[in-house]
Amino acid sequence: MTPFLVHWLLASVALVLTAHFVPGFRVEGFSAALVASVVIGLVNTFIWPVLVVLTLPLTVFTFGFFLLIVNAVSLKIAAALTPGFSIIGFFPAFIGSVVLTCIGWLVRYVVFGGYTAQ
Repeated sequence: MTPFLVHWLLASVALVLTAHFVPGFRVEGFSAALVASVVIGLVNTFIWPVLVVLTLPLTVFTFGFFLLIVNAVSLKIAAALTPGFSIIGFFPAFIGSVVLTCIGWLVRYVVFGGYTAQ
């Protein structure tokens, strides 16, 4: 249970940091980030795979670049479902998905001393 809680807290920290760096990407407090992290995880578990399958021809045609669009759409869906978490426009969602990934890697690297899949 502890690795799950640590990962959840780190994902929430990454979300708050992303909100500080990306204009239009808003998180109203750490409690909203905790809820948003759970919702993002649920969207990534249930909706993201469906979007990937539906857009597979376009993803193949763009050599995988379209997955960045799918990630941005997934973030917009999570923001629509979460009070206290909002993304104003598509471009902040696009940039936010890239920045969130990078900050998440950085936070895990700092905390664990290297990337771990846990």
